[in-house]
Amino acid sequence: MLIHVPNVLTAEEVAFCRRKLDAADWVDGRVTAGEQSAKIKINLQVPENSATARELGDIVLRALGRNALFTSAALPLQVYPPMFNRYDVGMTFNTHVDNAIRTVSGQRMRTDVSTTLFLSAPEEYDGGELVIEDTYGAQAVKLPAGDMIVYPATSLHRVNPVTRGSRWGSFFWTQSMVADDAQRRLLFEMDMSIIQARQILPDDHVSVLGLVGCYHNLMRMWCKTG
Repeated sequence: MLIHVPNVLTAEEVAFCRRKLDAADWVDGRVTAGEQSAKIKINLQVPENSATARELGDIVLRALGRNALFTSAALPLQVYPPMFNRYDVGMTFNTHVDNAIRTVSGQRMRTDVSTTLFLSAPEEYDGGELVIEDTYGAQAVKLPAGDMIVYPATSLHRVNPVTRGSRWGSFFWTQSMVADDAQRRLLFEMDMSIIQARQILPDDHVSVLGLVGCYHNLMRMWCKTG
């Protein structure tokens, strides 16, 4: 399930992030790659424990907290602190699957959902598409600055080589309350149906109440909060 979440950051927040990143120190992106990924990853990153990464990561986390579509798609239990990367001309990240486990403050978390938040406008660079393999084949993603794509961390994916300009973004993972991709998809589709039903029916209509009841009962069955 690929979900395009528009306008996660405002234009002002994107501009602020870009100014901070422009002045940041960048390091080889392989510092956070696993053994296999390090062989195929060619990009730059802001050190994840740097003041810049923490400041900008807090901006992204606040934006996620106010975004209902992200919450519905990911059903987040824990979000890995957002990191920031950059692909200049010739840089790429070949096909891979993200690591299943990450460590945050000494505690392990499961990476159920991957997210890429775009900080460069599509016209600023050529190439650099995020290509995700899903049930409908390979999907190439290149979104406006401030938009993000949410997709299962189990997916094979890659970043095509950049041939002009520079592609900047943020990336992070979410441990969901619902680990199973298919269950999470069903809950998301049901939530979207509830929203649509409420647009044409009163909240106390029997159909709306029935859908809401089913949604929450499925959440009780499938959610793990600890």
